Amino acid sequence: MSVQAHLQEAHKRLLRAAVGLLIGAVIGYVLSDQVLNILRAPIEALAESRNASLNYDSVSAAFDLKMKITLFTGVAISSPLWLYQAFAFFLPGLNRREKQYTLGFFLAAVPLFVAGCTTGFLLFPHIVELLAGFGSAEDSTVLVASYYFDFVMKLVLAVGVAFVLPVFVVLLNFIGILPGVTILRSWRIVIISILVFSALATPSADIMSMFLLAIPVTGLFAIAAGIALLHDRRITRHASTIEDPSSTTGISRTEVLDGGSGSDRPPRDLVNS
Repeated sequence: MSVQAHLQEAHKRLLRAAVGLLIGAVIGYVLSDQVLNILRAPIEALAESRNASLNYDSVSAAFDLKMKITLFTGVAISSPLWLYQAFAFFLPGLNRREKQYTLGFFLAAVPLFVAGCTTGFLLFPHIVELLAGFGSAEDSTVLVASYYFDFVMKLVLAVGVAFVLPVFVVLLNFIGILPGVTILRSWRIVIISILVFSALATPSADIMSMFLLAIPVTGLFAIAAGIALLHDRRITRHASTIEDPSSTTGISRTEVLDGGSGSDRPPRDLVNS
């Protein structure tokens, strides 16, 4: 494909992605009030026991927050379309093995990321309630709207990325950077890291919230380690077959050189004589 053809293909993909983002932004604007109500729910629950409110620190802050919610929701809604456009643009330039790896990574990472973001979205009210609860009942909790939205979105994205990390581990194994044995030997470090991350991401007084996040992430890493070990075993078996082609027929190299393993066959030196 020529440079001009590449540019035309890129223009076509970008145009389709832009149209998808625009449609998603329109839907996001329509849903922005509902999303804001969900974000405001923990603050309203906190206001039952103390003075708590969502604060706009400038004249345009309410509009800015609405635009942030619109754009974020639009990107999330249209993500299947623009991700597919990016995937379809780079796919023709990959070889067969690279296409398999890329397609497998895409099909595994996207559902896991969505599941992680959903988990983070369900957990954030407990986190807001606990962190804001450190203040005294006589104090007022005034949350700046823009910082509050950024906090929630960073938390949601962090949990989504945590769900995708096992897929990166498998990808590093498939391209030969991270052996499966190394992943298995590091299980203590992995579990401790997951527990620390879960404790920081879900600092709830209820310890079950931490385990609700830690258990699925640990299970995903265990599955990733198992896939890596199976892949390494298959590569090792394939390499040994290439080094010793006679192993596929059940005949050793010595038998091939000697003309067979039967006792009725004369030795090679007698035949030569």
